[in-house]
Amino acid sequence: MSLPAFDLSCRDAVEWLQQLPSESVDLLVTDPAYESLEKHRAIGTTTRLKHSKASSNDWFRVFPNARFAELFAEVFRVLRRDTHFYLLCDAETMFVAKPEAERVGFRFWKPLVWDKKSIGMGYHYRARYEFILFFEKGKRRLNDLGVADVITAPRIHRGYPAEKPPAVSEVLINQSTQPGEVVADPFMGSGSVGVAALRLKRRFIGNDLNPDAVRLAGSRLREFGDGRLPEALAAGDPPDLIALMGSQA
Repeated sequence: MSLPAFDLSCRDAVEWLQQLPSESVDLLVTDPAYESLEKHRAIGTTTRLKHSKASSNDWFRVFPNARFAELFAEVFRVLRRDTHFYLLCDAETMFVAKPEAERVGFRFWKPLVWDKKSIGMGYHYRARYEFILFFEKGKRRLNDLGVADVITAPRIHRGYPAEKPPAVSEVLINQSTQPGEVVADPFMGSGSVGVAALRLKRRFIGNDLNPDAVRLAGSRLREFGDGRLPEALAAGDPPDLIALMGSQA
């Protein structure tokens, strides 16, 4: 019996990783809602959304820097030997995340740059790029040593908050996996990493704490193959993104 193309979950990211078997993932690409987002929103330098008790927006809870140690320990455990890990973050979070990932055993190679091709909001110089921290467990050669460390892809407009274009993840997946291998994202949002993985004939396992995000991701990923959602979320239609975005204005 063949495995489903994707398998989604809806829970805390660390708890989700803890229930995965050790050395069961071939690549992990993720973009947590890092703590410095709150500071940027407070001074109007990034997307401003409706406030809630949990965060400055109703879409995702900020993942605190204090939890990076437990997150990276689980990421290291679930990755197979000789694999890669990519973490999208801003310049401030990079200085917190890098030493914590190295402490659990990852080797840090370098920050890659995602060039968004247009400037966003800002205060001291408006933002046009984001970092992708490149870590390695064991030793794995990139598939193409001729790929540059700047990935150029236009930002997503009017999409899920902080959504990344699948084209960015496609570069990383092409470089660090082979067809049929397993790509994971514990903070998947609306599933852009999963879209990239399925386009490239990899399996995808993903998680997000927001049930609306999981439904949206499931709807997108079904275009590429059959998969599993949590039973409680499988019934009914996915939410309408445009309507939900309007409710957050």
